[in-house]
Amino acid sequence: MRHTLRIVALLVLVALGGGAYWYFVKQGGTIDTLLAGTFVPSPGGASAGKPPAGAPPGGMPPMPVEAVPVRVGAVSRTVTAVGSLLSNESVVIRPEVAGKIAEIAFQEGQAVKKGAVLVRLDDSIARATLAQAQASIAFSRAELNRADELYRQKTGPARNKEQAQAKLQADEAAIQLAKAQLEKMTLVAPFDGVLGLRKVSVGDVVAAGKDIVNLEAIDTLKLDFRVPELYLPAVKAGQTLQVAVDAFAGRSFEGKVIAIDPLVDVNGRAVAVRARVANADGSLRPGLFARVSLTIDTQPNAVLVLEQSIVAFGNKQFVFKVVDGKAVQAPVTLGGRRNAEVEIAEGLKPGDMVVTAGQLKIRDGAPVAVINAKPAGS
Repeated sequence: MRHTLRIVALLVLVALGGGAYWYFVKQGGTIDTLLAGTFVPSPGGASAGKPPAGAPPGGMPPMPVEAVPVRVGAVSRTVTAVGSLLSNESVVIRPEVAGKIAEIAFQEGQAVKKGAVLVRLDDSIARATLAQAQASIAFSRAELNRADELYRQKTGPARNKEQAQAKLQADEAAIQLAKAQLEKMTLVAPFDGVLGLRKVSVGDVVAAGKDIVNLEAIDTLKLDFRVPELYLPAVKAGQTLQVAVDAFAGRSFEGKVIAIDPLVDVNGRAVAVRARVANADGSLRPGLFARVSLTIDTQPNAVLVLEQSIVAFGNKQFVFKVVDGKAVQAPVTLGGRRNAEVEIAEGLKPGDMVVTAGQLKIRDGAPVAVINAKPAGS
């Protein structure tokens, strides 16, 4: 065992001696250059013991790095969610009374105005009822006039006059009822919109409440989505949002928050939000799946750096600034990230030069030389 250790020690001494001979004799090195670590060998020892050009006396040469000034720009904090588009107004046209369909006055998919006639039911019975009530009221008026004349001449009792008057009022009510029943035989559009597909045909006998056709107002759409309860203090009516749908890939639609449900869902711990999205060209349709990007707030003068500028040490974040040709390690507080950039909430100011490449080769206070990559083809 001791014999083996002696052999290993002898070999180490021989290697050290050979290295020293090569450095000091063959290459012309010196103790100063060895300690400073700046010796660069050259053939024939012409530059032996001399530091490279541009190196500070007795120190390391500047380390080449890439650095760019921080960018100042607007940063928006957004929340992403998914939701569904709804009609601004939606109704299914249904009759209030039973009857036979006599006329369908619309085309499927047609845009209609408020008050436009859609369906007429057979109103022959309603018209006959109205005519009967009108004939009865004419007789009641004549009876009331005779009873009133006899009462003024004191030849008729007051009771006859009161009975005739009550009969007239009953007939007037019967006329109002007959007119209301007649009006219900005609179905009209309650608002401007686009009709869907009808579910009946002419001649069908429909019961009260039977679905006939749906009417949708789609010039403006509603958008319902949910956000986590964490964002409840930040979400407010009037905030803008961007909407994307799979049917129109690459196209974005703008909307605005109009209402926030005061009740938080206890199951998902989410807040229901309703927005309104303009749809003047009618591209969007109710029921589409939507991806929502809600802008919560905007920082107009945020300090931004590239993501590769950030260096992590433990649970802290740093960047290297270039100040007077030296690297200065600066702790920073990060904000949001977007498009390969990071917002710096604290630690940097406009005009600072930040190292973007070469951080692993430098330390705080080390001399650096900014050598940015040239654009391709330059």
